[in-house]
Amino acid sequence: MLNADACVRRPESGSPARPDGSRRLVQFLGLRSGMVALLAMVVLVGLGERMAERFLPVYLLALGGSVLSVGLLNGLQNLLGALYSLPGGYLSDRLGQRRALLLFNLVAMLGYALVLLVPRWWAVLLGALFFSAWSAVTLPAIMSLVGRLLPAKQRTMGVTMHSLVRRFPMALGPVLGGALIAAYGTVVGLRVAFGAALLLCAAGSALIAAFIPEEAAARTAPQPPLDLFRRFSPALRNLLVSDILIRFAEQIPYAFVVVWALNLHGVTPMQFGVLTAIEMATAVLIYLPVAWLADRTMKKPFVLITFVFFTAFPLALLFCRSFAALVPAFILRGLKEFGEPTRKAMILDLAPADARAGTFGLYYLIRDVIVTAAAFGGALLWEVSPATNFLAAGACGALGTAWFALFGRNSSAQAPA
Repeated sequence: MLNADACVRRPESGSPARPDGSRRLVQFLGLRSGMVALLAMVVLVGLGERMAERFLPVYLLALGGSVLSVGLLNGLQNLLGALYSLPGGYLSDRLGQRRALLLFNLVAMLGYALVLLVPRWWAVLLGALFFSAWSAVTLPAIMSLVGRLLPAKQRTMGVTMHSLVRRFPMALGPVLGGALIAAYGTVVGLRVAFGAALLLCAAGSALIAAFIPEEAAARTAPQPPLDLFRRFSPALRNLLVSDILIRFAEQIPYAFVVVWALNLHGVTPMQFGVLTAIEMATAVLIYLPVAWLADRTMKKPFVLITFVFFTAFPLALLFCRSFAALVPAFILRGLKEFGEPTRKAMILDLAPADARAGTFGLYYLIRDVIVTAAAFGGALLWEVSPATNFLAAGACGALGTAWFALFGRNSSAQAPA
């Protein structure tokens, strides 16, 4: 007969008792109380963000913006993501993760309010200064929190859970945004989406304030960027070089995928939302098994396979000129998330334990400032021809994949001092 104590543990903090199987699953997924609150906030804010963000290029054109304004928006998003990453990491180290996340949410809400109140193409660009970099500015705080909450042997799983739950709003948000456009038109539909984003961001802030406690440990003083960069190991620097080239492959065509589908090949906004949902569903299905394997084997092969998928997607678009043809292409796009959490866990492993947030911020600052050139250049390549845009992206991806195959190294479980 089974001992009851073997099946049920005393509940913690007033929570109901869980059977052993449920408890083991929770431990396997790294779902500690702080992680659950963090993941719930990511879902709320991410849903509002994705309802409108994916259709911003079409929104700009509908408001009278030019093709170059679309390129400007994409470049601006990359530049802001880069510039905000480093202060995001510094503020997380200085203020603490809870206060930093509250501040970042408030900034995003200001941007949503501006775009909601002023339906002009220039207001979209101005509002983007506040809301477009939310994911980038919060990433150092979120990753630092994951590194603090979970042991090294569960970091890939913790990063994977963050990446996984982000995909639910990324999948559902464009479907809702497409439905709003279908119901109310591009301009009015997206203004409704921005209003929803504002409310959901406020709800996420309330969740942080209520359920994520202040850090008990003393906050560290930010280190100068040059000092942080000197602490980058050769393995981390080679990962950064290959990652930059791979992001060129992603960002050169990124803003124009929706234009290729909607404006050139007759895909409806609702169908494009479905394509995005297919992409996210593909990513979700592969996350957990890959995280489990990567925590127990070498990380490099998973990252390398991911880079191959990044390279293949823009090349596949050349042959996709209908909704049906785009379905397998977006499955391929979902597969590019195969080793993305593993790559982030690799940065965690390679970052100094006392400066994880700052290291994340500096890594993304360097990467995204350089990749901004790809976003701006993508518009110029598109004006030559869509094929030129896609082929240039594929060439950058092939170079980045080759670099990592030759010079990339596996990370150790212990962070460097």
